[in-house]
Amino acid sequence: MNSYDIWSRFPFWLNICSALVLVVSGCSSTANETKNVSAFSPDLTDAAIEHYIRTHPEVIVQSLQAMEAKRQAELQERQKSALATKQQELLHDPTSPVSGNLKGEITLVEFYDYRCGYCKKAAQVVTELQKDDPRVRVVYKDFPILGEPSELAAKAALASQAQGKHQAFHEALFASHSDMTKEEILKIASGVGLDTQRLEADMANPQWQAVIEKNRALAQDLGISGTPGFIVGTELVPGMLDLNGLKELIVRAGQGR
Repeated sequence: MNSYDIWSRFPFWLNICSALVLVVSGCSSTANETKNVSAFSPDLTDAAIEHYIRTHPEVIVQSLQAMEAKRQAELQERQKSALATKQQELLHDPTSPVSGNLKGEITLVEFYDYRCGYCKKAAQVVTELQKDDPRVRVVYKDFPILGEPSELAAKAALASQAQGKHQAFHEALFASHSDMTKEEILKIASGVGLDTQRLEADMANPQWQAVIEKNRALAQDLGISGTPGFIVGTELVPGMLDLNGLKELIVRAGQGR
């Protein structure tokens, strides 16, 4: 039910509004004005409203549904605008790791947390997508939202770029079901051939915290509050996607080119 439906359902609202207008007009009139203003009792007005709501409780539900629909529409509009203006940050930030076809015609951007269970499942899907579709370029946005261990893993993954083993390390971190302590992270790093002493030193670089904060700000601008989150072009899909879902996202992006 929209606002027009509500007005048509109980005409006394019009009388109430008219009365309010008259009251306001009366308050602003001068002493020389002789126009009489009739004011309704606030108690009577409240009683009428309460009576209608009690006899038509569905109005509350419909109003809440309308408010939620409006909120979602406004969120989508803000996301659409942000996606259009943030393309450079999304696609070409030199601090963001990239895999797949580095010159691919379609770019998939993923926001993730290494301790997120759904992200672990999505990581396998993203890896499979890169094998199946040589057009795809993947940009990784570390978005640790599950505490300090997540931040530590993100810093380690970002630091591993210096040794050219980010992709292997990235997949190994997601494949692990262990707690992301520094010891466990370095153990995983050793398993993929990283120099752990160098990695540990590189992790201390404050640059990586700055990258994480920048990703958080970008996520906030885009309305991303959880992980995983996928973006292709100007389409944003929050939550887990299976392989078919990602492929459909890629197809839609290709059709829009």
